[in-house]
Amino acid sequence: MIAAQWRLAVSATLIAVLAACGGGGGQIEPFRPTRLLSFGDEASVITPAGLKYSVNDFKRGTDGAITAPETLDCTSRPIWTQSLASQFGLVIANCNPNNATVSSALYAQVGAKVADVRAQIDQHLASGTVGPKDLITILVGQNDILELYRQYPTLSEDQIKAELTTRGQALADQVNRLANANGRILVATTTNPGETPFGLAEKAANTDTDRAALLGRLNESFNIAMRLRLINDGRLIGLVLSDEAITQAVRFPSATGFVNVTAAVCNVPLPNCTANTLVTDGNASTWLWADNLQLGPSGQSRLASAALSRAVNNPF
Repeated sequence: MIAAQWRLAVSATLIAVLAACGGGGGQIEPFRPTRLLSFGDEASVITPAGLKYSVNDFKRGTDGAITAPETLDCTSRPIWTQSLASQFGLVIANCNPNNATVSSALYAQVGAKVADVRAQIDQHLASGTVGPKDLITILVGQNDILELYRQYPTLSEDQIKAELTTRGQALADQVNRLANANGRILVATTTNPGETPFGLAEKAANTDTDRAALLGRLNESFNIAMRLRLINDGRLIGLVLSDEAITQAVRFPSATGFVNVTAAVCNVPLPNCTANTLVTDGNASTWLWADNLQLGPSGQSRLASAALSRAVNNPF
């Protein structure tokens, strides 16, 4: 009875958090940010050369064929932060082919964990501020989950969950820190590593427990802890349910436009994957995963759609 009451209480709290962070009621005036600030891990990284940790593309002619000589087109197959920037006419320095005035700052780093995001925010605040016209994106946590998962079974599932709860709360504290500074934040939940090619390979390679299911439970612990600790305001923070968006694609691939949701489409390490380095019969548009953990272009597009919907409809 006590356990059932606890589950009901957690569910009710999550519903309240989602309602608050979802911004029910819409915007009275359209939100028009003048700057994009992006914090997180490789899912939000664009290198100085314009490469993304997804599938990169080249400039193409009107017939769709790659033009000669092959030239990277960083605007093609955008990652989620690029789509947000485009929606609001903001310019990212690492993808600025027209040399327009830059109106963004990308702090995301490859391999970043929650502690690194705090350092990224410290770096920004050391020389700048945040305000109500800043659109701030945060996506991090996958590397924390994987770091701790790799210590299983030396660390028990409960021990890992406890640490992930602490880290999820720490991430929420950083989101709240920016909200208290009067920023407008989109924070994305982590996608389920158990649904990735990595998670499926772990399940196949280990017989002690269903490793994909374990990864899913660890991911849930992190996300719940983060969500429960966010400021219950509804005006400053928008919650992007990227885990739900990607799980929907995994469970209903044909309905969401995917042909393959279990294998990586890239045949080389990211960020060097391009239209010319895909596995045999691979298709960057209809395969969900770029490598064993990172989303391909259409997966990034699903994340972008969820984020754009929240940015447009949240009462920022």
